[in-house]
Amino acid sequence: MDFSLPEEYRQLQTLVEKFVQQQLVPLEQAYLAREISGEKPGLTNEESAIINQKCKDLGLWGLDCPEQSGGADLPAIAMVGVNEEIGRTVVPFHFPPDSPNLHMLLATANDYQTQRYVEPYARGEAVSAIAISEPGAGSDPAGMITKAVRDGDEWVLNGRKIWVSRVDEADFTILMAVTEPGKGNAGISAFIIEKDTPGFIISRHIPMIGGHTTFEITLDDCRLPATQLLGELGKGFAPMQLRLVIRRLQMGAWCVGMARRAVDIICEYAKNRNTFGASLADRQAVQWWVADAEIKIHACRLMLQQAAWKQDRGEDVRTEASMVKVYGTELATDIIDQAMQTCGAMGMTKELPLNMMAQQVRTMRVYEGPSEIHRMVIARRRMR
Repeated sequence: MDFSLPEEYRQLQTLVEKFVQQQLVPLEQAYLAREISGEKPGLTNEESAIINQKCKDLGLWGLDCPEQSGGADLPAIAMVGVNEEIGRTVVPFHFPPDSPNLHMLLATANDYQTQRYVEPYARGEAVSAIAISEPGAGSDPAGMITKAVRDGDEWVLNGRKIWVSRVDEADFTILMAVTEPGKGNAGISAFIIEKDTPGFIISRHIPMIGGHTTFEITLDDCRLPATQLLGELGKGFAPMQLRLVIRRLQMGAWCVGMARRAVDIICEYAKNRNTFGASLADRQAVQWWVADAEIKIHACRLMLQQAAWKQDRGEDVRTEASMVKVYGTELATDIIDQAMQTCGAMGMTKELPLNMMAQQVRTMRVYEGPSEIHRMVIARRRMR
């Protein structure tokens, strides 16, 4: 097996590394200050506009979008390095459009939906959200009770969705619903719901740790034209799984970037801090933390690259994605915690990005499937 990456992908990662260091890291103090003062976290409209324009100037736009939509059509192996660099900052920014939703749309959209939703989305002119979880159905889709019933040329949706990100600003939302009760995963379909659709109600705003915000949605006799069915009837589960796989690999790469940033902070602080007449950098405990972190980061990066390589070959990487999701989030949790311990009282402040990093990776151990579910799935597949 050839472990070398094409030069163009290495150059792309270097470009993204410089972009993160020059454009995003300088925004961290203002972002953290807003979070500390209780203001709405996130980037301001002015900051977002400047960053988006810089992305366009550098060609960092639509990286994994099809060429016919103006994208670069990069493979998964190239996106590993891109997402690793993005993970090195706590500033909430990702290159438009959001890859997981994009690929679910590409796998299912018909010609009408491609023109109306996919192409504007790929150009960065639209924002999307996805609604999967319900108050009584999180990691187990079989527990989903939101229903879509056909009524002539329309679908009527009733139910509730929760933990939905970005729905307050989304131009459209991909929503999963039961269309054929009693068939389990084979009875789940996907729909596209445009904002301001009657009966599609944002009923609760839910602040989360890590600067995140999610929402609860109520569907009250929400009527959709038949054209809003995304993909085939009763076959929404597989495209949803594709989306989840892409997000899990993306999260693993973010975790590698977060862990690298934490190691940077350990090394910088340890070299400049003396205790009891010796540098922290000379303490065996700190040295072993750094060594173990480097080993784990290297292992996770190789896991990611191998999974991405298989995905680009069209192979099923659900198991690998689960492994990456568990291993990546847990290694980042440990390394960030060790960075906080190294920095002592300073590590407990909100002035350093470590506090926000710890919150962000804590949420990552839950969303897109908690670690316990992934371990269960990995074990079940092996025991077959």
